[in-house]
Amino acid sequence: MSSTLPLRGHLAQAGTIAYGCMGLGGGWNNNPLSQDDISQAHQVIDAALEAGMNVFDHADIYTFNKAEAAFGEVLKQAPALRDNMYLQSKCGIRFDDEQGVKRYDFAADWVTSSVEGSLKRLNTEQLDVLLLHRPDPLMELDEMGETLNALHHSGKIAHVGVSNMNQHQIAYLQSGLSMPIVANQLEMSLAHMDWLNDGVVVNTGEAATTGFTSGTLEYCRTHNIQLQAWGCLAQGKFSQAGLTADDAAVRKTTEYVMQLAEHYNVPCEAIVLAFLLRHPAGIQPVIGTTNLKRIAACGQATRIQLTREQWYNLYVYSRGQELP
Repeated sequence: MSSTLPLRGHLAQAGTIAYGCMGLGGGWNNNPLSQDDISQAHQVIDAALEAGMNVFDHADIYTFNKAEAAFGEVLKQAPALRDNMYLQSKCGIRFDDEQGVKRYDFAADWVTSSVEGSLKRLNTEQLDVLLLHRPDPLMELDEMGETLNALHHSGKIAHVGVSNMNQHQIAYLQSGLSMPIVANQLEMSLAHMDWLNDGVVVNTGEAATTGFTSGTLEYCRTHNIQLQAWGCLAQGKFSQAGLTADDAAVRKTTEYVMQLAEHYNVPCEAIVLAFLLRHPAGIQPVIGTTNLKRIAACGQATRIQLTREQWYNLYVYSRGQELP
């Protein structure tokens, strides 16, 4: 299995599972980047590549820019690694500062400087994909279109994508671009299933409470937009700790995850990800663990395909109620 993201140069294919780099760089603090942080990043990159993950997901804000900086130091030490990976980063979120509160910024100067900052920190000449992190209500379409088109024509970005956007926002942005939007990153997991419930609870009272813009999945599939799932491991909710959770649905789901893990002879993480991979939308999970054993465990998700009955069991157990 492979994702539908456009290919980079001679890279054979983008991996089914992506690695999210938010945990690199030594944490969300003001400590300077250390050699230990760089060593950890190198170990994580090696483990991800070994597990078949060659898509690396960044954001300019992750650990206050240090995640990109740590990753870039690894590429400086081992530049050949860049040829074996597909690199993306996100921009558009600004934390509170002397000018104001936390906010989103799709202004031309901010997006341009963000991309240039990411390129410098990552020690690369081009981002394979630039994702706009969260919708900016003050976005000017013409300005955004000109900015992204200019970044593309200058070779600083190969492709553009979005994160946390619905189909109406994507279609509006697309109308101002000369290149296709190739990815949409959303929170999707066995524990966060508004994206899935949306297509199931049509014509029921539950439809008004899903909190998901109806039709977004179908829009992305129709327009060949790669769906990427952040939060895909559900923060470990269905690991051993889930057996003693207060929520009965979590306990039952965890028990079944462990049963399937034993049946397929894979770790529990692989089952949690296999739930997403079984969906025909070709969802690409973006894992964020820095635990090397868990990275390897996640890689095993591509070895199995859940049956229809197993998939529905996971879905309904996690919902905590039968389908309409």
